[in-house]
Amino acid sequence: MKALVTGGAGFIGSNLVDRLVSLNHEVVVVDNLLTGSRENLNPKAKFYESDITNFSEMEKIFECEKPKYVFHLAAGYLVQSLDNPQRDASTNVIGTINLALLCLKSKVDKIIYSNSGGASYGEPQSLPLTEEHPINPLTPYGISKHTAEHYLYMYQKNHGLNYTSLRYANIYGPRQNPKLEGGVISIFIDSLLKAKSPSIFGDGKQTRDYCYVDDVVDANLLAMEKGNCTAYHVATGVEISVLDLFSKVSKIMGLSIPPIYKPSRVGDCRRAVFDITKIKNELGWEPKTSLEEGILKTLNWQKSK
Repeated sequence: MKALVTGGAGFIGSNLVDRLVSLNHEVVVVDNLLTGSRENLNPKAKFYESDITNFSEMEKIFECEKPKYVFHLAAGYLVQSLDNPQRDASTNVIGTINLALLCLKSKVDKIIYSNSGGASYGEPQSLPLTEEHPINPLTPYGISKHTAEHYLYMYQKNHGLNYTSLRYANIYGPRQNPKLEGGVISIFIDSLLKAKSPSIFGDGKQTRDYCYVDDVVDANLLAMEKGNCTAYHVATGVEISVLDLFSKVSKIMGLSIPPIYKPSRVGDCRRAVFDITKIKNELGWEPKTSLEEGILKTLNWQKSK
């Protein structure tokens, strides 16, 4: 089986590529290396340094490679979207439209889309969040990521495009870049390893749902054959505050360095935790990695780097 992975040099994408390669699948990676890294590339995967917003380049890749499955992980990121919503919309919306059109033209079996649960819903009206919760994003990133899901739905209804949308909680693990804003666990570990006080935005009592990257890869693989034309949360269903998370990371590392408090960031909701009943029942997926185990694995990887 041949799979094309957009964003395959990035954090989640490269972990997915490694698993696909280990399962003896033929893998093609497309990444513009804006946030991805050559160090993450699997040598057994074919690599194209290209941008999903370039339709003509992507068309040539699809014509040459003829993938059976497309895993779409290439995306902008939240802080960049606040500063440059135009580029964010181009990447997340135009890029996804290009892929949808090429999947239809190339008769791809399925596109598995990595969406953001955390950024899509905005301030929750009820918890835990279900897939039916109203969508009221508070950031350009959340808007663009969810808009792309509507395009997939439209192309499915009108033209038969097969897809699954996976709406991620806060994902963490090896290869997450602490220099980007999204990975608070990797940021905490990086700061503490350097004996520096990490920043906490707001009072630290805001809550999130943290899911380990290997479990996310499992969900992507299950979505190849199950869960057609619908969306699922990929999360743990466990809510923890940023302060409690920092305490947990500090305890595992055996360090006691106080954080620095900074003003709350634009677009940050107060609480987020996800209902994972649907993905359990329909895909047979559930997280296997405890938060403590995942933090330790992430710590060991960051130490090795």
